[in-house]
Amino acid sequence: METIKCDVCIVGGGPAGCTTALYTSRSALRTVIVDKNPDIGALAVTGLIANYPGVKGDGSGKELLDMMRGQAEEYGADYVKAQVFMIGVDDDEEDEDGGVPRRMVYTPDAVYSAKSIVLATGAMGRPPGFKGEGEYLGKGVSYCATCDGAFYVGEEVAVVGVGKEAVDEALYLTKFAKTVHWLTQGEGPTDEDAMELKGKENVKHWPKTRLVEVLGDGMEVKGVNVKVFGNDSEQVIDVTGCFIYVAGSKPITDFIQSSKIKLNPDGGVWVDEEMSTTVPGVYAIGDIRNTPFKQVVVAASDGCVAAMAIEKYIKGRKKVRVDWVHE
Repeated sequence: METIKCDVCIVGGGPAGCTTALYTSRSALRTVIVDKNPDIGALAVTGLIANYPGVKGDGSGKELLDMMRGQAEEYGADYVKAQVFMIGVDDDEEDEDGGVPRRMVYTPDAVYSAKSIVLATGAMGRPPGFKGEGEYLGKGVSYCATCDGAFYVGEEVAVVGVGKEAVDEALYLTKFAKTVHWLTQGEGPTDEDAMELKGKENVKHWPKTRLVEVLGDGMEVKGVNVKVFGNDSEQVIDVTGCFIYVAGSKPITDFIQSSKIKLNPDGGVWVDEEMSTTVPGVYAIGDIRNTPFKQVVVAASDGCVAAMAIEKYIKGRKKVRVDWVHE
């Protein structure tokens, strides 16, 4: 198997990974992005982006991601489409020219030997679980009300789930939607936030109700088919948006076999203020950290912080070098 040496190997080609690649490439560090598929990440399946600074709200998430990746490539980053099945961080491999030890990234076709690894695989680990969910993902089906809620001003939407994330996202949607149909398989939670949600004038709670299918016309969501416990027949609720929080978002960390990389109790990768994991030279950015702030601009910010920390780490400096300070 071919071994390819580089300074920085980024696992994941979303906004976090592409931002890191942009900065490290500009710092003359040989950078490789290894990405499973450019069309399936959280940003790639977002139908419209309206809250990214400096970008008009008339383009898709995929278009924005393509621009980010293209910009990184223009500065010298290499983009490779491949599945990473393992990383090697337990045994340090000495670099032939001295300096920091090398870490390994394994794919079916090549091994990448890097001075630094960036984990940027995101948190869309839950496969579609309802009929029509995958078909209409990005076309009315969403996992992020903060991202997409403003597109549903005066519309009817459904929120599926009983967890804190579902409640918080449903509360957010009440600012925009004409009616939020909250579907819970049981009676629903009774904590303070849940009771606040139930008390909203534009919220209709559907207890003991399960989602059967997301309905649409082939282009966008038009309704949801539900089954109410005790009723023999199913019924359709007319909605234009369906926000699903049944299993939550799961950080994609299956390729991390090393116990040296600490995970948080919620499954996200632990990092310090420089996005460094518990293994020197290994960084984690974006939704793999499983923070509640799952936004493109936050992921890009993580990427910038990591890139500047990586440049400091590889060069052996004590301080981050910044462009706007001149001494």
